[in-house]
Amino acid sequence: MATIKDVAKRAGVSTTTVSHVINKTRFVAEETKVAVWAAIEALHYSPSAVARSLKVNRTKSIGLLATSSEAPYFAEVIEAVENSCYSQGYTLILCNSHNELDKQRAYLAMLAQKRIDGLLVMCAEYPEQLLAMLENYRAIPMVVMDWGSVRRDFVDTIIDNAFAGGYQAGRYLIERGHRDIGAIPGQLARNTGGGRHQGFLKALSEAQITPRPEWIVQGDFEPESGYRAMQQILSQRQHPTAVFCGGDIMAMGAICAADELGLRVPQDISVIGYDNVRNARYFTPALTTIHQPKARLGEMAVTMLLDRIINKRETSQVIEIQPTLIERRSVADGPFIDYRR
Repeated sequence: MATIKDVAKRAGVSTTTVSHVINKTRFVAEETKVAVWAAIEALHYSPSAVARSLKVNRTKSIGLLATSSEAPYFAEVIEAVENSCYSQGYTLILCNSHNELDKQRAYLAMLAQKRIDGLLVMCAEYPEQLLAMLENYRAIPMVVMDWGSVRRDFVDTIIDNAFAGGYQAGRYLIERGHRDIGAIPGQLARNTGGGRHQGFLKALSEAQITPRPEWIVQGDFEPESGYRAMQQILSQRQHPTAVFCGGDIMAMGAICAADELGLRVPQDISVIGYDNVRNARYFTPALTTIHQPKARLGEMAVTMLLDRIINKRETSQVIEIQPTLIERRSVADGPFIDYRR
């Protein structure tokens, strides 16, 4: 394997000059640069990433502390982050913590030891212990892909307007003629669960619809919870004509439960989801849902982080992304539809 000394000898320059050409740390005559790069190419020389990082105080690596990379929503955001990092010449180090504080503590220490240039955080929950840990690493440029009310002066934050998305879902069902409406929210303690559900309840309140408690069953964003929640809702003497699921994966389980009980979606009961995960288009029926701009979220997070890294920006920024309705085939008109509209 060629060394920097081999390159210097072939180009007829010093090793210091080769280093300046590679790292662009000093002016070097164009003729000399051409000779150095020709020697590098001829010898297939690859500079030591470790040595170079020590020289320029950059490792060209970014850490991502995430809840999980398995859930479809998280997987799509992480894919966008990885693509953005790759296009900018950065390596992504992914750490799945599954919301375990011990794992989060260990991963943060490991990432700091590896001298990452910046940190992205995408955790479903932000207890005070985690926030305190993040503050201990405030010297590292950081962006939180938040979905909640986490605000700290040492990080940039990207917020999902969950309330607006839940409100859109509720308004859409009402405008399609539904008044007997159930819901399967995610964990209400999280913004993804509670925020979406509060927006949904606001839409019902504006339409003077009182939600029936037996038609609201909490899930946990997993398909099994949507399946069990729909079973419980449909075990009641009277059924809703539509159900809002706080996540597409729960909607998949809910549709399965309705089908097994002999109900057709949307002819007998309508279902609307949330997130617009990649496979939502291929559910049966194709799922009407609230779209989250997942690719844009990942790209924005990397852009904001690189701004902190490269431009040394220290002032915090907060960006809010807005959900949109995607209309497909899982919602039919309800009995109160106004066909004159």
